[in-house]
Amino acid sequence: MTMTRRNFLSMAWVPAVVSATPARLTVPVYRIMDARAKPPADKSRHFRSVIWPEAVRDFAYGGVDVEATDGPGEIRISPADKPIFVGLRRGVINLVMTDHLPMYWDNSRALAGMTTIHEGYHVCVIALDYAHGDRVAFLSVNTCVHEMLHALLQDVFQRPPKWYQYGERESRVDWYATRLWLFRDGRAVRESGQVYLSRLRAVTGSTAG
Repeated sequence: MTMTRRNFLSMAWVPAVVSATPARLTVPVYRIMDARAKPPADKSRHFRSVIWPEAVRDFAYGGVDVEATDGPGEIRISPADKPIFVGLRRGVINLVMTDHLPMYWDNSRALAGMTTIHEGYHVCVIALDYAHGDRVAFLSVNTCVHEMLHALLQDVFQRPPKWYQYGERESRVDWYATRLWLFRDGRAVRESGQVYLSRLRAVTGSTAG
């Protein structure tokens, strides 16, 4: 076959386009509905039909695919008011849905969510009584997206912020959430998320058994 100038340029251009397209990131999420929770029926329906699908869509806009599975579990409270999680899994982001956050974390602040590493498990707790979808860009974004970003952006590996640093960290997460939601830009989230998942799997491999 005769190699024309057009064919040569086409062959040279295609690899450049492919290499310029960042790979998508798949995030494993294990969803647990707290068996002890009693959220209003309308709150549960709104979460299932609006908030969660919206979160999956926002992440997909930025090249992040959420691979979700479901299982049983609950949140118990110890005599010292510390939460005891039943049903968590390692190697995933455990998304625990309950009516409101344990008082040990909430302190009467009516928080919509909390993300942390609890006894080696990576946990996002969503309070259905207060969770919401995307509302105001950079200020009030989807609760699930916000909490999961605290994991993917590796905040969970950092020390809890001081009171004067708390607002800065929350604003940073909302900024990235808005980039996913409105601008479909998830490059930074994917890059950080890849590192996060590598660390998550490394810990899982060393502690499972």
